[in-house]
Amino acid sequence: MLRALFDAAVDSVAAHTVVPPALPPPPAGRTVVVGAGKAAAAMAAAVEAHWQGPLSGLVVTRYGHGAPTSRIEVVEAAHPVPDAAGQQAAQRILELAAGVGEGDLLLCLISGGGSSLLSLPAPGLTLEDKRAVNKALLRSGANIGEMNTVRRHLSAVKGGRLAAAAFPAACVTLGLSDVPGDDPATIASGPTVPDPTSFADARAILAKYGITPPPAVAAHLERAAEETPKPGDPRLDRAEFRMVATPARALQAAADLARQHGLNPVILGDDLEGEARELGAAHAVLARQHPPGTVILSGGETTVTVRGQGRGGRNVEYLLGLALALDGAPNVWALACDTDGIDGTEDAAGAILTPNGLAEARQSGKNPTQALADNDAYTLFKAIGSLVVTGPTRTNVNDFRAILIV
Repeated sequence: MLRALFDAAVDSVAAHTVVPPALPPPPAGRTVVVGAGKAAAAMAAAVEAHWQGPLSGLVVTRYGHGAPTSRIEVVEAAHPVPDAAGQQAAQRILELAAGVGEGDLLLCLISGGGSSLLSLPAPGLTLEDKRAVNKALLRSGANIGEMNTVRRHLSAVKGGRLAAAAFPAACVTLGLSDVPGDDPATIASGPTVPDPTSFADARAILAKYGITPPPAVAAHLERAAEETPKPGDPRLDRAEFRMVATPARALQAAADLARQHGLNPVILGDDLEGEARELGAAHAVLARQHPPGTVILSGGETTVTVRGQGRGGRNVEYLLGLALALDGAPNVWALACDTDGIDGTEDAAGAILTPNGLAEARQSGKNPTQALADNDAYTLFKAIGSLVVTGPTRTNVNDFRAILIV
């Protein structure tokens, strides 16, 4: 049942379902498609299948997340730490945006993962500068809003700069939200929307987490020479953002299926944040308070402060925190997976916890408490055959969690 709920959630936000109804009418001039994110290739394929008229363009997605297209080029690049392929794609995408004019349409396909994939350093910075900051942020425990505030201020394309480059052409963005609150400025660091944050905010975030950036980054942030486009910037007057899929939509699809099977769904929210292991422990308390026949659903994006050397991901870490707090409760089953099919940098979307999970782990020679301390939840769940392996789903509305009380 848990896997069926996850599949229903993912299917409800698939590109072929959500993109076609949101497409704008063809313009008088050219249509140029650009995009970035884990869903970008699937979104491009959906555009091609339903677009009336000529189009061309380029999107960048994560390695392994491509989809067959004939008119829109798909480039694959690294995530979550950017690489040269992503930098080159971002440069080409910015050039395509700058090449449209009055009467043309720049159709932007934006989804989670775009911050790393659309990685074009601001003048004076190198890709290695951005990689160093990105790695430090990923290990710091910073939330996605904080990370993307910094990223916007190290970029030549994020924080509204892509749409500004396209002006005066019309710019329509179709967005899949993977962020708590569904803020367009945070999704892929908002390349086509105004940026409400500042260089000072970026500096404060690095200081908050004790991150000392490379000298060139520190100088760039201190100089604050060219702010990102802000609300009211006339270069964004012809830019429109259309949200086509959200975490709430995925949770509702799972809740609908649960009801069809006679279960009582309880949705905690689609924007839960915090340390993964701590949220898991808190949800164990909730699971003990609900009667049999309840399924507790939640979404959002937790964080993991990396202290150990193990293999993990925020969903398996959440699940191990939940397991330790439940301590073998006989009537609780759970699933935690990333809707993009990749939990962290591993090959699994997440895992399923059974009432016997901890006992099986110990029998296999694993120490659950030590595994959590070493951020090694992936290895533990792999040892007991509980990983959920879907491969890339080519969509992304962040984490999906379900706790079933039987």
